[in-house]
Amino acid sequence: MQNPADRQDRHEYPAHWEADVVLRDGGTARIRPITVDDADRLVSFYEQVSDESKYYRFFAPYPRLSAKDVHRFTHHDFVDRVGLAATIGGEFIATVRYDRIGADGMPASVPADEAEVAFLVQDAHQGRGVASALLEHVAAVARERGIRRFAAEVLPANSKMIKVFTDAGYTQKRSFEDGVVRLEFDLEPTERSLAVQRAREQRAEARSVRRLLVPGSVAVVGVGRAPGGVGRGILDNIRQAGFTGSLHAVNEALPEEQKELGGVPAHRSVRDIEGPVDLVVVAVPTERVPDVVTECGEHGVQGLVVVSAGYAESGPEGRERQRELVRRARVYGMRIIGPNAFGIINTSPDVRLNASLAPEMPRPGRIGLFAQSGAIGIALLSRLHRRGGGVTGVTGVSTFVSSGNRADVSGNDVLQYWYDDPDTDVALMYLESIGNPRKFTRLARRTAAAKPLVVVQGAGSAPQGHAVRATRLPHATVSVLLRQAGVIRVGTITELVDTGLLLARQPLPAGPRVAILGNSESLGVLTYDACLSEGLRPLPPVDLTTGATADDFRQALSRALADETCDAVVVTAIPAIGGASVEDALLAEALRSAAERVPGKPVLVVHVELGGLAEALSAAASTAPHAGATPAGAAHPPSLPAPLDRGHPRLPAERPPADPRTPQTSGQTPGSVRTGPRLIPAYPAAERAVRALAEAVKYGQWRREAADPGKVPEYEDIDEKGAAELIGGLLARGQGLTLGTDETCELLGRYGIAVRAAVPAPTPEAAAEAARTLGYPVALKATAPHLRHRADLGGVRLDLADEEQLRRAYAELTALFGNPQELRPVVQAMAPRGVETVVRAVIDPAAGAVLSFGLAGAASQLLGDMAHRLVPVTDRDATSLLRSIRTAPLLFGWRGSTPVDTPALEELLLRVSRLVDDHPEVVAVTLEPVVVAPRGLSVLGATVRLAPPPVRDDLGPRTLPAY
Repeated sequence: MQNPADRQDRHEYPAHWEADVVLRDGGTARIRPITVDDADRLVSFYEQVSDESKYYRFFAPYPRLSAKDVHRFTHHDFVDRVGLAATIGGEFIATVRYDRIGADGMPASVPADEAEVAFLVQDAHQGRGVASALLEHVAAVARERGIRRFAAEVLPANSKMIKVFTDAGYTQKRSFEDGVVRLEFDLEPTERSLAVQRAREQRAEARSVRRLLVPGSVAVVGVGRAPGGVGRGILDNIRQAGFTGSLHAVNEALPEEQKELGGVPAHRSVRDIEGPVDLVVVAVPTERVPDVVTECGEHGVQGLVVVSAGYAESGPEGRERQRELVRRARVYGMRIIGPNAFGIINTSPDVRLNASLAPEMPRPGRIGLFAQSGAIGIALLSRLHRRGGGVTGVTGVSTFVSSGNRADVSGNDVLQYWYDDPDTDVALMYLESIGNPRKFTRLARRTAAAKPLVVVQGAGSAPQGHAVRATRLPHATVSVLLRQAGVIRVGTITELVDTGLLLARQPLPAGPRVAILGNSESLGVLTYDACLSEGLRPLPPVDLTTGATADDFRQALSRALADETCDAVVVTAIPAIGGASVEDALLAEALRSAAERVPGKPVLVVHVELGGLAEALSAAASTAPHAGATPAGAAHPPSLPAPLDRGHPRLPAERPPADPRTPQTSGQTPGSVRTGPRLIPAYPAAERAVRALAEAVKYGQWRREAADPGKVPEYEDIDEKGAAELIGGLLARGQGLTLGTDETCELLGRYGIAVRAAVPAPTPEAAAEAARTLGYPVALKATAPHLRHRADLGGVRLDLADEEQLRRAYAELTALFGNPQELRPVVQAMAPRGVETVVRAVIDPAAGAVLSFGLAGAASQLLGDMAHRLVPVTDRDATSLLRSIRTAPLLFGWRGSTPVDTPALEELLLRVSRLVDDHPEVVAVTLEPVVVAPRGLSVLGATVRLAPPPVRDDLGPRTLPAY
């Protein structure tokens, strides 16, 4: 009998197992199958492993690999014997292999479903999470090959390896025999294993971005000898911002004797720089970039910002250049922002990095900014800068990333960084596209539970050159799903900034009740109307008259904030004519002092742009009252701070010493303490202020609901196993199929969903026979595709009380629409009267399973009045889903009608959600119409489509986007 180890490869090289991963320290490595061509690499790798690590691997001194060992460890059939290697720079840094075994522990083949697994990691790379990443990937490979369980034998002293297995989150069994720890664990992903995997993903990706945003040393490659040009401009921007690390200029054309350029040390190559370089900004012509990347990789550079253009944005040849750029960088474990990037900024006083084309450093603050294109990045930064870093004058930026073509580092990576960045309280993102909606939604939900995430979403496609699945969902549906994940969706850059500035320094409103006060009756009424338009509940405006003093404002604001029937206050103000700057300062100080006394409610100001109220609010919020100052409203104003210099790149920072008395606001991680003064945002138009407030109200409601998301109920009558067997048998017929009526009813019945029988009626006699069986009254329906669910076209006859009416209706239908073969008529027992609805579920390759609900007919088809939720749906999701459509009042007794049985409808939604969640082979379900009566409901039509499910990226091992 031939030994399994001696068989030739039975499968072609599995290229889809190749993947790039981010390691624990933020570096990257490539994981790929080991082949016969890797013999020399394997020997070299083994020589660099310590004797102790070799002993832990082989349980005995094993100084070198024999020729037989090398053959065994490089010859795999990719089914029963598999080896994977983690590589950096093309060289092995770690290996893992599994061998399928039988019940006796000896080598075996299919159908044996257990395998022994063993790892070896170079000592220099231990502690970087390499083994954990390899375990995720080899487990995925094993599941693909029918292996359901791993066994590993480990020496008790090898605590690091034992920890890799025990921390993975799989269901495990542990035993100790003959001085060896034996671990057995199932490979089916568990809730804990997924949580572990995602926590590791977050830490690794956050650290990879931190390496870019918090470098200790930076080099700019492509710095011209004369002022001007992109490279020289970026070098000057970094130097003028006061970068705290070491800075180097690189130009291959420099004379050998020139050692300085632009006031910093100069070099002809990155290789010539003594000491480590963490970040390199690449600003050379496209044809020079590959050589620069190689130089950086060989020097140990951690990350690149590539501002050079000429890549995917320029066409097919550029896309291939971009793929090669990413592949080359990943060989050396480097991450890339760009190409075609605008750059990155970190305003932290410990970093002060402006590695971008922005000529001035933004004001330090607590808002994180992300944009893909440079044009949008410029617009965001300039808008904040024009408004003094925010309408209050001091709310500024923590970090800024403009990713260009987004070839590697994406918005998802930056979101991972912001999640636990203590310097960022609000995240603002302009996303031209969402390449991985499923992952972005998951990350957004977690981030939004800790700090606000405000997004402008473009309608673009996936980034050029990315190998990602495109979503088939409409743009509006994706937007709705993002809102359900806690994302604050706005439509313009102006709204992005307006909303972000409010959330950065004001507490979240507890509800939609808004008090309005001010010295202009017309401006108050305008604000009131804007509140109604945004779905808020405004209280009657309080008119203080144009003669109101600052003290009148203070007292009125104090009363409004103390009112338990108010959740937020909008102050409207028009300036006095003459002496406006003095009045503005007095008013700003009055508003600040009143707001500080009741810190739990947000305050916004709407002001007419005739004075300097926004600047005065800034000064009042960032400057303590001067000693001996006259109280607000008195005859003599206090000394005023100097006006803000809007053009100066270093205005007062928004990172003051902590004050434990300061209340929690929207941008805080729960449980943390907000530091710094409370800033009052001011807006030049009532509509803008109210729109920002409305977004804050909706986000506050989402935060409260997210604390108790509900549960996915269990139903005792669901036959999950029987449904799985039925689906398996049906799919054996082909790769994808739409089920027939009987099969659809049987499958839905396994989940407690009853479909009212519809009997085919190819002749009038068959129709009469069906009606006698079902019992009168009945309905006669044409089910031809062009008439299905189109009662408005006359293809349905209802309440047919006897055979005479049935035969007459049959004749009318055939006379109007053609012969029965074309009409496909059916007879169905009449359902109780009610509201006709439609329930749909679809599995999108990018976003995942989505459950949709709406009213049947014109409401959903013409007006698009459908609501959507991601599967699995909880009981709270189902309740809100019904109430999310605009026509929801029809379900709850609109204009005196009888309310329908919404609990029964919610249960139906939950059962459909369970079906598609339990069986991803069910790729589409449509129940239409579902007639919901005052008691109970009737499913009158149903279609189900089966297909092999799309691969779940979020259940597989961690990987970077493929190229």
